[in-house]
Amino acid sequence: MRVVREIERTFAAARDRKGFRLVHYSLQGNHAHLIVEADDERALGRGMKAIGGRLARAVNRVFHRSGPVLADRYHVRVLRTPREVRNALAYVLLNARRHAAEASRKLTRVLLIDPASSGRWFDGWKCPVSSKPGASGLSPARSAAVLPPRTWLLAEGWRLRGLLDPSEIPGH
Repeated sequence: MRVVREIERTFAAARDRKGFRLVHYSLQGNHAHLIVEADDERALGRGMKAIGGRLARAVNRVFHRSGPVLADRYHVRVLRTPREVRNALAYVLLNARRHAAEASRKLTRVLLIDPASSGRWFDGWKCPVSSKPGASGLSPARSAAVLPPRTWLLAEGWRLRGLLDPSEIPGH
């Protein structure tokens, strides 16, 4: 979890740039999913470059190494409807559950937030959820690695399609 804490520190430093905001994320073993708001393509490019550079430095710090960390450029999908945004939020915030289901691991109905995601700062859960007690050392009281959304679609519009159930598995 040390790498997650370091990446969150770096996200907190880069989450708000001119025309760019990091709103949600999920860290996986070999990739990350981000939901961001950007005023235009240029702001998106600059913001993602800043996030990517900081992410690489954070990973290199933790593992006492140097050199490239990101093997691929980011992929963009513009979200235009409440349904698309709700699906993207579920996909990102519940991504660990999706990967576990694909690996045929048994999923419990325990409603815990993925400690490698921004889920603990998310206010759109259908029912109360919590972080795994004492396991990660992560807490919502710490400075958030993300910012609240500003756009109607990401702040309110997606809720028209229903709050997120922490036990759902995206794509199933």
